[in-house]
Amino acid sequence: MKINKEGYTIIAVTACIAAALSLLFILLLPLWLGAVLSAAMLLMIVFVATFFREPNRAIIREKDVVFAPADGTVVVIEQVAENEFLHEDRVQVSVFMSLSNVHINWFPVGGKIIYFRHHHGRFMVAWHPKSSEDNERTSTVIDTGRHTILFRQIAGLIARRIVSYAQEGKTVKQNEKCGFIKFGSRVDVMLPIGSKILVSVGDKVTGSQTPIARLPQ
Repeated sequence: MKINKEGYTIIAVTACIAAALSLLFILLLPLWLGAVLSAAMLLMIVFVATFFREPNRAIIREKDVVFAPADGTVVVIEQVAENEFLHEDRVQVSVFMSLSNVHINWFPVGGKIIYFRHHHGRFMVAWHPKSSEDNERTSTVIDTGRHTILFRQIAGLIARRIVSYAQEGKTVKQNEKCGFIKFGSRVDVMLPIGSKILVSVGDKVTGSQTPIARLPQ
C-alpha cells in the first residue's frame, strides 16, 4: 500500500506514541491486559496508515467534463449565489468524505489557477449548510479557457488540517492531485448554470474517476 506524503509525520508520531504506550502496558499491567492494549495500539497505527493511503488510478482527461475532486458521497446539488469571487449563481455539487474514504483531492478540471485563498474559520460538521461559508476552507478558481470553475476544500468537525498544492498563476492538469484533507470533510464544486449534472444526491463517487458534470458548450 502506497502512503501519501502528507501522512509520513503523523504516522511516525503515532507509531512512537503507540510503541511507548505498549511498553508501559506490558511493564505495568497484567500480561493478558498489556497484550490486548498493545494489540489495540497496533490497530491504531494500521488505521492511521490506511487513512493516508494513496490509490493507483488511471489519469483521465476529458475536455468540458468535470470530475469528482474527492472520494465520497454526493450530499448537495443545488443552485447557490457564489459571492466570494465569481459573484453569480452557480450549481453547487458537494462531495462528503467519511473517515473510511481516501482523502486525497484532485483538480476537477485543467487550466490556469486565477484565484486561491485559505480561509480560517470554524469546524462545524461538514454536511452543515453553513460549512461552505463558515468553516476552515480553501477556495481555488481554475480558468479552463472556456469556463471558470471554483472549488472549495472544507474542514469538518474532526478535520483540522487542509493541504492545498494550488498556486495562483500555476497551470494544472485535470485530475492531478491538488491536496489533502486530514481526517474527514468535503469538497464543493461550483459549476456554471446550464451544466449537465451527471450525479445525484446519495451517489458514491471516486475522485479523479467519476464524471460529475458536463460543462455548457
